[in-house]
Amino acid sequence: MKIGFTLPQIGPLGREAGEVMRFAEEAERLGADSLWVADRLLAPVEPTVGYAGGDTIPDVFHDVLDPFAVMSAAAAVTERVEIGTNVLVASWYAPAVLARSMTTIDRLSGGRLIVGLGTGWSPEEYRAAGVPMHERGARLDECLDILQAWWSDNPVVYSGKHWTVPASRVDLKPAREPRPPVYLGGFAPAATRRVAQRADGWLPVHVPEWGRFDPAAVTGPLTRIRELARDAGRDPSELGVVLRVYPGSAASLDGVLDTVALARSDGAIEHAFVELMNVAHTVDHALEVVDRVLRAARR
Repeated sequence: MKIGFTLPQIGPLGREAGEVMRFAEEAERLGADSLWVADRLLAPVEPTVGYAGGDTIPDVFHDVLDPFAVMSAAAAVTERVEIGTNVLVASWYAPAVLARSMTTIDRLSGGRLIVGLGTGWSPEEYRAAGVPMHERGARLDECLDILQAWWSDNPVVYSGKHWTVPASRVDLKPAREPRPPVYLGGFAPAATRRVAQRADGWLPVHVPEWGRFDPAAVTGPLTRIRELARDAGRDPSELGVVLRVYPGSAASLDGVLDTVALARSDGAIEHAFVELMNVAHTVDHALEVVDRVLRAARR
């Protein structure tokens, strides 16, 4: 099983922006298989919707680096690790701009990009982005259409309800063929249908504080997603899964190790990564966590 980690981007780690490249190089040397970024725009003082079902926004979201810049820095100093987004809130971005950025990072990395997309959950962030939140699903669908066209057609042309791309020459395509894989998150019926019909894979999540990880929590929905993919005329075996492990504090690191071990024992989960924003307060500490997780997983 591939094992990855988030890059220094959020909270105390985000304040060490100058260490992003050192972290990426060292994590790759230690044996990490992938490095990931998130996409948070605001930490509202009085949020309409709190984080992870709560009423507030965690303090770590007061410091957030730009995901595109962080990915570019990591891509420039690594040779092997995949670079992933967990997740970009696709509905915020003009798809042509997003396609250009993703193509650039894929080329910088030599074809190592994994595109993880979602719709987000914060009304305040949508207002700041100037996008109506009730349109988020439809805008994601159009974004997926445009990314597919951008990466496969030339000229590229698209006309939808929310976005338009006039017929345009786009000679520069991604290094990864036929294109970077696109993963989508979500457990709701509409989200899992979209994974089955549109994506290359699914991004489930586990929080160790919620209880011991049960692989069936992933493999059960994944089986249903693959059934839906078959119904849509797709090859269900082509859909992958990347498990997101989200510890709530450094105290839950043992839960992280247990989750990774249980996921690794299940052949259906071929890739997992650990969010470091709550378990490490310095880049050096984050690298110690990377080393500990990799050593435990590969004993």
